Amino acid sequence: MHDVQEEWREGPDGTMLVQRKEEPESSTGEMRREWVQNAGAAGAEVEKETLMMELTRLVKEVVKESSWWEQRGIDCSILAAAFLCLPPAFLLLSSSRILWFLAGMLLMGVAHAVITVKGTHLASHGALSESQAWGRFWTIFFIEICGSFSARAGVHGHVKMHHAHTNVIGLGDSSVWKVPFLPRTVYLFIAPLAVPVLTPLVALAHLKGQSKSHIIRTILMVTLGLYSQYWLLIHVSGFRSPPSALLCMLICRAMFSVPYIHVNIFQHIGLPMFSPTCRPKRIYQMTHGVLNLPRNPMLDWTFGHSLISCHVEHHLFPFLSDNMCLKVKPVVSKYLSEKQLPYQEDSYLSRLQLFFHRYQELMVFAPPITELVGVQ
Repeated sequence: MHDVQEEWREGPDGTMLVQRKEEPESSTGEMRREWVQNAGAAGAEVEKETLMMELTRLVKEVVKESSWWEQRGIDCSILAAAFLCLPPAFLLLSSSRILWFLAGMLLMGVAHAVITVKGTHLASHGALSESQAWGRFWTIFFIEICGSFSARAGVHGHVKMHHAHTNVIGLGDSSVWKVPFLPRTVYLFIAPLAVPVLTPLVALAHLKGQSKSHIIRTILMVTLGLYSQYWLLIHVSGFRSPPSALLCMLICRAMFSVPYIHVNIFQHIGLPMFSPTCRPKRIYQMTHGVLNLPRNPMLDWTFGHSLISCHVEHHLFPFLSDNMCLKVKPVVSKYLSEKQLPYQEDSYLSRLQLFFHRYQELMVFAPPITELVGVQ
């Protein structure tokens, strides 16, 4: 049995608190502990066990009974497999046969999606390693080198804003994904293809006001990631011109951009939104403001369970890996059902139809504020 390195409890205001044991930072081997507050709202202290505390206890029991392989090994193996797919992908792209060439492009596109979506997401939550030092390394490696984005901005925007203030107006309401001036067809099916180009540009914009060392590191890491792929396409795959290599990079990196944008908007926008001054306790906030999509073999592998079929579980317990979110899913869904709390699920096609027909309401106009009467 693998010992869990976190201690979980809920704060008096309904927040989820996680106590992580950090690696020794001095020769004396002293352990530092830091309380990490993922989300919550102000409220009166209660004496009895809250719903979130009870659910946390049930999930913690499942985690304690899980091996390292279940907690991190499976997801690390998937990421390793994605990296192992890159050498044959570069070699296939050197083939003069169209089928082999297309196979290489598909293989590289899938590997890139696994690394830059699943990998960066797990790294941003520190779910790849128990070590704080290794966690910081993987965050920079996956987000900056592989994902061409700023690690600091990525963690702040996703973990400290989106997760801490899920569906709270002006904080974590997913408005960053809205582009009101774009027509619905362009936004849903064409604009996402520009994500590989926009990502490093947005990263540069986020560097404004940062320290010189941070700016230099981020630029160097992003450049290293982009140039490495370009160099390999020229020298291994045999591309004869820079434009053709850059076009191949764009196609491979944009291969899953459309579902990536869809997933990010489908699971929050259109659900209840809350006021910053009157937000519900965590368990009500997450069960009302988060939605699961059904299992999908392709997206499960490339994006990860926590972004597809276990998004509710992920928002309730964001430090769990994809595989652990899948493992605790029956426990969470059963508990929420027993407590008569919503466990929202909908199909990909249903959400796409909803956003296509109600695009103005969902993606252009300001969302209405929901007040959960009786549970504040």
